[in-house]
Amino acid sequence: MKKLVLLFIIIYITYCSFGQIEHTIPIESKNNRTYISVRIGELVITDVLLDTGFSFDGLMLFDPSYMDSLDISNASRVQIGGAGSGDDAGALLIDSTTFSLGKTAINNQPVIILSQSPGFMANGLIGYSIFGHFITEFDYDMNLMVLHDTGWISLTDEWSRVPIYFKNNNIPWLNASVSISDEKPVQLSMYIDFAAGDELVMLEKPDMKFTLPSETEDFFLGRGLSGDIYGKKGRVSRVIIGEYELKDLEASFAPAEVRSRQDNADAILGNRFLKRFNIIFDYNRRELFLKPNSRFSDIVN
Repeated sequence: MKKLVLLFIIIYITYCSFGQIEHTIPIESKNNRTYISVRIGELVITDVLLDTGFSFDGLMLFDPSYMDSLDISNASRVQIGGAGSGDDAGALLIDSTTFSLGKTAINNQPVIILSQSPGFMANGLIGYSIFGHFITEFDYDMNLMVLHDTGWISLTDEWSRVPIYFKNNNIPWLNASVSISDEKPVQLSMYIDFAAGDELVMLEKPDMKFTLPSETEDFFLGRGLSGDIYGKKGRVSRVIIGEYELKDLEASFAPAEVRSRQDNADAILGNRFLKRFNIIFDYNRRELFLKPNSRFSDIVN
């Protein structure tokens, strides 16, 4: 019996060391964005938006009424910036707490509670606490997020690797080629904004590498933490990422100084594009893996 127990322990340790332990968490895909539920003690917060642009540990809550359900006795006041043309948002910062994603507890996390709701269709944001500490897999066919504990997972040939990189923070970037109007594609440096409901946001600035489409329409593009974002809607003829080429996609065109706080970005890749694939983020190895799913051929009008 002792030999069997020892054998089980050895198998279990080996199983863990090769990254086979997984934490499976339901996701909800709506409004071209991806949401989960987060629990702090007995408080369950639904519709928490997953955001690769939230580049540090912690959880941000949008509804000030959450202050009534959490211990804010040692909280400090802070200012939080984001996309938009307005001022930074005021908030309370709880320095350290534990929250749970399904059965997965994440310890020693700051929690930010905004003093005024920004009016988003979400109750909160979470980012690096997930993407930065797990190999993070999204299966949009099954509506699941899978967190892999360690730095290695085995993948089949169905998955295609796309290199990602980081600049001065923990936001993932990649290089992609874009053709606006059937001209030769130009390579652009773009970052992934998992919380954006766009296919693609092309950033207008003096040194931009592309020209605007001949046909665009003025459009309210959404709201960031620092206010409203206005720009244009149009179409691009081709977007090439890794081995995949998608044609005739809707794109937003927005002033870089309003839409983005990332230096030298040419464009932003949004969740509407990415959810055509099942996805694996591996920040540690600087890799993004893509596998077309049932939404791959969807046309966005």
